[in-house]
Amino acid sequence: MSGTEALTPAGQYTSARLHGGFVLTAGMTPKDADGLLARGRVGEEVTSREARHLAFRATERALQAADEAAGQASQRVAHVVALTVYLAAGEDFTAHSTVADGASEAVLAWKPASVLPARVAVGVASLPGGSPVEVQLVAAVTDR
Repeated sequence: MSGTEALTPAGQYTSARLHGGFVLTAGMTPKDADGLLARGRVGEEVTSREARHLAFRATERALQAADEAAGQASQRVAHVVALTVYLAAGEDFTAHSTVADGASEAVLAWKPASVLPARVAVGVASLPGGSPVEVQLVAAVTDR
């Protein structure tokens, strides 16, 4: 999955929006060309380790959306300012930060010298399509 196909919204919204020196992405789930990489709740059907990897993959998609939005305005993503990581968490699951570390790791893999962004990890009852994780980011942009 690449380009526009990878980032086609599931509803009436845009994958990313550039405004005032920042790009804000929609929530991104971990997908490939065949769809969601996993379904279920973290701590139940999906292990913490699997969810961490899924957070990494969802963040890669969010970074792609941010890059594409910035590029359309002849700008580039300078750095990620904030991450919000949503987890469809089982009732007794409490290792939200461990799973969200996968999102931070994706930012560092994308730009190794990055300063880590501020981050929120939120447990919720469900996510779109039954996804175990969803990641949204805010990034600062600069001229190319």
